[in-house]
Amino acid sequence: MNSISKIFALLIAILLLYLYPISAAFDQQDDVSELVVLKATTAFVDAVRDKGYVSPTMYNDFLETIAATGNTFDVQMEHGSKKYVPVYDDPTRPETFRGSYEVHYYTYYNAQILPVLFPNSTAGKDDVARRYKLWVGDTFAVTVENTNRTPGTTLFDFLNQAISPIEKIYLPYGGVVRNEDH
Repeated sequence: MNSISKIFALLIAILLLYLYPISAAFDQQDDVSELVVLKATTAFVDAVRDKGYVSPTMYNDFLETIAATGNTFDVQMEHGSKKYVPVYDDPTRPETFRGSYEVHYYTYYNAQILPVLFPNSTAGKDDVARRYKLWVGDTFAVTVENTNRTPGTTLFDFLNQAISPIEKIYLPYGGVVRNEDH
């Protein structure tokens, strides 16, 4: 009985001396990574909202900053635009204007944004044609989600014999475009 309690005490000591500090360090690393991603995302989105465009340099700098955390991410951009379209009885005759407007909402995603930033051409990265332009009143949002298992999540799963969701870092951020500098 005495040897069993000594083995149990030794296991508890190992757990407290080694595994807990390692787990706490990994959790802190995840928290720091989340803060870096939060800061980079808010800076990127706010810059886009203030300038009214996304440039290849802005986008690449953003991706490099979040990649420095050692994690991999899925970055989704969304541009929302609202257009007012006049209503005519006969669209070929301007005098048939009814005096009202229809509101049309358009949403653009990575599939429409990235080809503007990275076209199949020889245009330089600072070429104005490679800017994705937005207008005052449009919305712009970015959602960042990690696609890898962080060390903190892996150790937590090992210690608890569980399987946690992969996304430890999930950050949506966006707002209304405030300026057009294009």
